[in-house]
Amino acid sequence: MKGNIAKYIPNYYYSKVVDILGHESTHHYHHAFEIYYMKSGECNYFIGNRSYKVLPGDVILIPSSIIHRTNYGGIVHSRLVINCSNEYIPASVMERIGSIGHLYRNNKVLRQLDEIFAKIEKEYENADVLSSDVLKCYTAELFFLILRNENEHETENEESNLVVQALKYIQHNYMNEVKLSAVAKMSSVSAEHLSRLFKKETGFGFNEYLTILRLQKAEFMLRNEPGRAVCEVAYACGFNDGNYFSYKFKEAYGISPSKIKGKKYDQPLQKSLGIGSRIKEDNV
Repeated sequence: MKGNIAKYIPNYYYSKVVDILGHESTHHYHHAFEIYYMKSGECNYFIGNRSYKVLPGDVILIPSSIIHRTNYGGIVHSRLVINCSNEYIPASVMERIGSIGHLYRNNKVLRQLDEIFAKIEKEYENADVLSSDVLKCYTAELFFLILRNENEHETENEESNLVVQALKYIQHNYMNEVKLSAVAKMSSVSAEHLSRLFKKETGFGFNEYLTILRLQKAEFMLRNEPGRAVCEVAYACGFNDGNYFSYKFKEAYGISPSKIKGKKYDQPLQKSLGIGSRIKEDNV
């Protein structure tokens, strides 16, 4: 029945990994809501501006287009992952989900979580014409369980963290020249120290993250402002060389920037979850 998945539920992707040796994630961001459930093992999960220590029973919630990365540190683990479009998430949930944060932890609801994920897995693997509506119900049930039971994970204040400050600087200045040495100098640390700390806490190299963010902004601009020339978009997003921009864009997306202009996010999730995964670290 697996051949029916894309036909009946093209905007819903479920993945189960059992007892796999840890690896570093290649997914940087994608146009889907991600629900990640750690069954066993542990990992560090970088999302947006901070890193989280994820333990068995934890649920990670990531709205679309947020840059993220996992690092398992060579630990054997099992995980369940759902990527779905917002059509599977009730409006009442979307209004409240921000109050939970990215990491949800409540050991009192582990049995219910396991039961809901088991139902989702069974439905996904035996897809038919009704599966889309059924999965909407099960996914809503999952969110309602989370919203109705208190999050026991305590959010930490990380405003003084050097990496958080560097991330915020990049996010606010990506359209201009951004140099590791300059950012380090503002924090009164060496470029080498900031580089090591940035890689350790986020999983990304400094320039790798900067490039991913710039390409993400460029992709949004190309899709939503098709009247702008490719070179204009490149300069607006911090690239000072149009040819270099086109090269990095095609490296990341597998398509030239001119061919993505004006196109909406209509690609099935089964084929679109690796956006940004091919970007390599280099000097920007």
